[in-house]
Amino acid sequence: MTPHLLLFYLFATVAVAAAVMVVSSRNTVHSVLFLILTFFNAAALFILIGAEFLAMVLVVVYVGAVAVLFMFVVMMLNINAVRMREGLLQYLPVGAVVGVILLVELVLVAGTWAVADTPPAIEPRPTTAGVTNTEALGNVFYTEYFYLFQAAGVILLVAIIGAITLTLRERVDVRRQDIGAQVHRDRKTAVELRKVKSRAGI
Repeated sequence: MTPHLLLFYLFATVAVAAAVMVVSSRNTVHSVLFLILTFFNAAALFILIGAEFLAMVLVVVYVGAVAVLFMFVVMMLNINAVRMREGLLQYLPVGAVVGVILLVELVLVAGTWAVADTPPAIEPRPTTAGVTNTEALGNVFYTEYFYLFQAAGVILLVAIIGAITLTLRERVDVRRQDIGAQVHRDRKTAVELRKVKSRAGI
């Protein structure tokens, strides 16, 4: 077994195990940490196939932004796992149907999988002379897949708005600033004149 293939099995195994822990962990914070581990191993797999730009984007965007955003949202929402499990039986039939469909798909994929005596060598995709990997991806994204690239940006924008909406809640015990009331104040309501005697307090 070559070192390249050994590294592939190592990163792939850790990525799959971490992904299973994301959905099976009882603590939501632990789930986000396992998600970050999954992203790191997926980035390592990208490096193995010569897609170093995709690996960098996966680490910078997903680990550095999305996963950290998930972490802050989970910690700010203070999700009650007991309350979430109360409605589990209500959605159990739908979840069972989806699970059966995914299981059938996995069985069909596993049925067509075969082990080769000599695994094929994975080589980076050749690019035009003088064109870097990043430039080649940019040419593809902004020409052939321009509309899909913009749609992905819209989806991320909707996710950001949803996260802000979930975390923005009114609290009765906290005094909030009313900018409109401050701007529309006049002298009668904002200033109060009092006559204080000499050597006496208010």
